[in-house]
Amino acid sequence: MSNSTQYNAGSVEEKWYQHWADRAYFSSKPDDRPSYSIVIPPPNVTGVLHMGHMLNNTIQDILIRKARINGMNACWVPGTDHASIATEAKVVRMLREEGIKKSDLSREGFLERAWEWKEKYGGIILQQLKKLGASCDWERTSFTMDEVRSEAVIKVFVDLFKKDKLYRGLRMVNWDPEAQTVLSNEEVLYKEESSKLYHVRYRIAGTDDYLTIATTRPETILGDSGVAVNPDDERYKSLVGKSVIVPILDREVPIIMDDYVDVEFGTGALKITPAHDQNDYEIGKKHNLETIDILNDNGSISEAGQFYVGEDRFAARKLIVKDLEEKGHLVQVEDYRHSVGRSERTNAVVEPKLSLQWYVDMKSLAEPALKAVLDEEIEFYPKKYVNTYRHWLENVRDWCISRQLWWGHRIPAWYHGEEVFVAETEAEALQQAKSKLGDHITLADLKQDEDVLDTWFSSWLWPISVFDGFNNREELEYYYPTSVLVTGWDIIFLWVARMIMAGYEWEDKFPFKHVYFTGMVRDKQRRKMSKSLGNSPDALKLIQEFGADGVRFGMLSCSPAGGDLLFDESLCDQGKKFCNKMWNGLRAIKGWEVDESKAASEGDLCAIEWIQNRLQKIHQENEEGYKTYRLSEILKKLYSFIWNDFFSQFLEMIKPSDRVISRTVYDSTIEVFSQICTMLHPFMPFITEELWHQLKDRAEGEDCMMSSNPELIAVNEKSLADCSDLQSIISAVRDVRNKNQLAWNADIELFALRNDHIDYLQSNAGWYELLKKMTLAPSLELVDQEPEDTVSFIVGTDKYFVKFEKEIDVEAEIAKLEEDLEYQQGFVQSVEKKLSNERFVNNAPAVVVDKERQKLADGQERIKQIQDTLNKLRG
Repeated sequence: MSNSTQYNAGSVEEKWYQHWADRAYFSSKPDDRPSYSIVIPPPNVTGVLHMGHMLNNTIQDILIRKARINGMNACWVPGTDHASIATEAKVVRMLREEGIKKSDLSREGFLERAWEWKEKYGGIILQQLKKLGASCDWERTSFTMDEVRSEAVIKVFVDLFKKDKLYRGLRMVNWDPEAQTVLSNEEVLYKEESSKLYHVRYRIAGTDDYLTIATTRPETILGDSGVAVNPDDERYKSLVGKSVIVPILDREVPIIMDDYVDVEFGTGALKITPAHDQNDYEIGKKHNLETIDILNDNGSISEAGQFYVGEDRFAARKLIVKDLEEKGHLVQVEDYRHSVGRSERTNAVVEPKLSLQWYVDMKSLAEPALKAVLDEEIEFYPKKYVNTYRHWLENVRDWCISRQLWWGHRIPAWYHGEEVFVAETEAEALQQAKSKLGDHITLADLKQDEDVLDTWFSSWLWPISVFDGFNNREELEYYYPTSVLVTGWDIIFLWVARMIMAGYEWEDKFPFKHVYFTGMVRDKQRRKMSKSLGNSPDALKLIQEFGADGVRFGMLSCSPAGGDLLFDESLCDQGKKFCNKMWNGLRAIKGWEVDESKAASEGDLCAIEWIQNRLQKIHQENEEGYKTYRLSEILKKLYSFIWNDFFSQFLEMIKPSDRVISRTVYDSTIEVFSQICTMLHPFMPFITEELWHQLKDRAEGEDCMMSSNPELIAVNEKSLADCSDLQSIISAVRDVRNKNQLAWNADIELFALRNDHIDYLQSNAGWYELLKKMTLAPSLELVDQEPEDTVSFIVGTDKYFVKFEKEIDVEAEIAKLEEDLEYQQGFVQSVEKKLSNERFVNNAPAVVVDKERQKLADGQERIKQIQDTLNKLRG
C-alpha cells in the first residue's frame, strides 16, 4: 500500500465507483432472493445537487447497501421528474435570450426545444449523485415523461374517468400569473406578510351617504358586483334593498345581507368580487351576482376591468389608489399583516380565479389510504407524522390536475362542442365520437384539450410505473410493494399520500411498507439553508474538499432520526480525519512483521476475545437500530468503536514491542478489521472498499460491497465487563502519571485493596499480562490496607493505589478526593430518591429495580472508601 500518511479520497472514489459499475453490482433482476426495493424521489430535471438531495440520497444508499450485505436482491430505481412549471419556465427563459417568444412557436415547435433542453441539462443531477456514491440501478433510470411512464399516466386518467372518479368543472382555482397556470392547494405556500388595508367609500345610490369597506386588493374593485353586510349588524339594517355606486366605475351594485360577513373585520361591510375570491364566488352564486373576471392570465388588467387595461395588477393597484384618493373615495390606509399565498414554484402571489379545470374525486381514494396508515399497515418514522397525514386526509379536497402548459402529459380528452370523449388514443376518441354522433365525424371535427396534467399526476404512480407495472406483472410482483420510501415531510400530501392512494386504487395494496421522513437541512443557527441567505454550501465542492465519505459522515453524524440536520462543515472534516485514522491504522498493522513460529500470548488472546465481543455487541445494537432507521446512532457507535476500541485500545493491547507479531494475532486483527469494513461500508463505501482490499489479497469479485455481515452470536458479557474495568484502571494510572508529571515509562508500583472481586486480574493470566503491559507496572499487589505515600483511585467498587518516587501533594490529593466524594454523595442521593418512589419500585421490572439497588450499594461502598482515604490523609 501507499506510504503516504494522507488518504487520497479523490482517486480512490473514482476507482471504486467505476469498479462497482463495471461489475454490475448496482443492477438488479428478479431471482430467488428476497427483494429489497427503493424508488428514488425523482428530482426535477431542472435540479442540481443540493444539501437536501445529499441527505436524502445518502440515507437511501445506506439502506440499499445494507440490504445487499444482508444477502437481499437490492434494487434502487433512479429517475427524474419533468417538473412542468419549472422546466417550461427554463425553456421560455432560454428562448427569450434567443429573442424568441413562446407565442412565436407552435406547440410542437416549443416541445421540440423543450426536449432538446431536457436531453442537454435534464440528467445533470443523476450524474452528480454518482459522485456521492449512489448505487442506483442506472439501467432502470426512469423519466416521468418517457414512453412507459407516459403510457401509465394516460391509462390511469382514462380509468379514473370511466370510474366517475375524475370530472371537469368550473371552480375557483389558485392561479399563478407568472407561470400562467392553475396550482393545486398543496402548491400554494402561505405566510404572514406586511401589507396595507385600504378603506374606500362607496356612495349609497340616490343619496349623499356613503358605505365604507376595507380591502387589501383595491384593484379588484373593478370586478365588484355587490356589497355585503351581516343581517344582524345594527349599523346597516336600514340599507336592506338599496345599492351602492362602485367608485371609479360608477357601476351600481346591490347591497346584500349575508351571515358570512364578519362584523368585527374592517368596517363590517364587504365588497363582493365573485371572480377573484373563493368566498365571494360562493356568496355571488347564492345571491345571483354578476361574475366579472378583470384579470388576464398574466396578472394584468383585462378589458372587462375597463380601467388600467394591460397594466400589471400591482401597478394597477397603485394607479387606482391614486385615483381613489384624488376623487375623495379613499378614507384611510393602514399597515396590515395577513396571510398571503405564493406559488411554490415561482413565488408569485397567487390569484383566486374562476376556471374550467379537471379534478380527481379524492374522497373516494382517501379512505383506504388513511386506514392503511392508522392501522400501521404502512409505518411512518417518526410516528409524529401520522397525525399530520390523518388531518389532511380527513379534510381532503378534490385535486385539480390540469395545468395550462405545453410541457407535460397532454390531457387525453377530445371535444366536439359540449361533448367530451376521453380515450387513450385519438383513434379511440374518434371511435367514441362516431358511436355517439355518427359516422360523419372526422378527426378534424375533434379538438384535443390544450392543457397538460399536474406533474404529481405522474409521480403518484412512481412505485408502480418504474417497474412498468401496468404491463409487466412479473417485475411488479417481485419488487412491489417497495421496502421503504425515504422522503422529506414537506411533500407528505403532494406525493406520499397520493402514492398510497394510487397503490390501493390500482394494486389493492400499499406501495411501501415503511416511510422514513428526513429532517430539513439547516445551518448551525437553525436557519433553513437557501441561496438567498447564502448559507447553503456547494454540494460538489464539499465532496471535492472532504471526499464523499467525509461528507456522508458529516451529514449522518448530525442527523437524528426524523429530526432536522444542523449542518456544520467541521463534521465533514471530522469524517475526512476519520478516513485518515483508518488509513494510518492499517499502515501501522501492515508495518508489523508476522512470525509464523511465534505463539500468541495470553494477553493477546484476551484482547482478541474482547474486541470480537465488542464488535458483536455493536453489531447487535446496530441491527436493532436499522429496524427503526436510527442511522445517525448507528454511525456514532461505529465511529466510537472503531476509533476508541479498535485503534486506541485493541491495537495498543496487541502492539508488539519488537514489531514482530504472531500469525494468530495478525489474522484475527485482519478479520476484525474486515468485519469493521463490512459494517461501516453502507455509510462510508469508498474508504471501506479500499481498506478491504489493502487488508489482504482477495479473490476476484470478493469485494467489500458484496461481503456479508458478521454472524450474530452470543456476547460474552463478563469478558466485556472485565476489560472495561481493565481499561478504567489503565486510564486512571495514566491520569496519575499525567497529573504528577511522571514520564510515561517512569517506575511505579500498583496495589489494590483485597476483596472477593479483585482477584480476577491475577487469576486470569491474560488480563494480568495486559494490565502490566499497559500500565508499565511490574505487578499488582493485593493489600489489606492502604499503603503509605500512595495516590488512590476507584474503579467500580475496587480501590487501587499507585506508588512512585515523588513527594505527594497531600492537599491536592485531599481536594481531588473531596470533589469525588461530593459527586458520589449526589449520585447516591439520586438513586435513593428513585428507590423511595413507590410507583417506580412497584411498577418497574424487577431487574431494573435490582439494578438501581446495586447502584446504591456500589455508590455507598465508594463513599466509604473515599472517606477512609480522606481520614488517613488528614491524619
